[in-house]
Amino acid sequence: MRSICKKELSQFFSSLTGYLAIGVFLLLMGLFLFIFPDTSILDYGFATMDKFFELAPWVLLLLVPAITMRSFSDEFKSGTYELLKTKPLSYSQIIGGKYWASFIVALLALLPSLLYVFTIQQLIVKGNIDTGGIAGSYIGLLMLTAVFTSIGICCSTITNNAVIAFLLSAVACFIFYNGFAAVSQIPSFKGSADYYIEQFGISNHYQSMSRGLIELKDVVYFLVVTVLFLWITRRQLIKKW
Repeated sequence: MRSICKKELSQFFSSLTGYLAIGVFLLLMGLFLFIFPDTSILDYGFATMDKFFELAPWVLLLLVPAITMRSFSDEFKSGTYELLKTKPLSYSQIIGGKYWASFIVALLALLPSLLYVFTIQQLIVKGNIDTGGIAGSYIGLLMLTAVFTSIGICCSTITNNAVIAFLLSAVACFIFYNGFAAVSQIPSFKGSADYYIEQFGISNHYQSMSRGLIELKDVVYFLVVTVLFLWITRRQLIKKW
């Protein structure tokens, strides 16, 4: 698994693709936080990271699929998947290597955003920023990234076209992040099934963590969805082989 992970990371950073993906994420979040008038904390008047954690999932919804879209689709297209299967590697090792490589790249995009925390802290005249809420929100972002990565890896096994894999992954991430919450707002579900439908979506669990409240049910939800999509990925590979 480690060899697959190292190979994927070296391929990702052997071109500008990896650096561009990370740079675009940081640039967009910087613009939203400090430049654009509707979201700038300078106009908002409060030194808080709330806007960052509110907008980051929507950017990750496109960033993570861009990272994962070539994971298996390129292997199928170039015919190297058959070669990969001749190696003494199990399905779990192949999937694990590609999953962790993609997750690490996404994590590298998130890490520099800690500079925003430092910057905002310097803007405060009195007191400190809500470190508990920020810590919880970062844990939520890590969990969110883990789920998006597993969805992206899964979608890349469906087709040998990386662009189609990107689109499928972005749509699936959107559905799981906001789709269930939107469906729960349908009037016919109000007061009956709306709560249970919303629990299937990511946004409800992520928002709970963003308030600094780390509950077992939210952690279990993210872990179950991540494992579920990795299991589907394994089934897809077995079917193709």
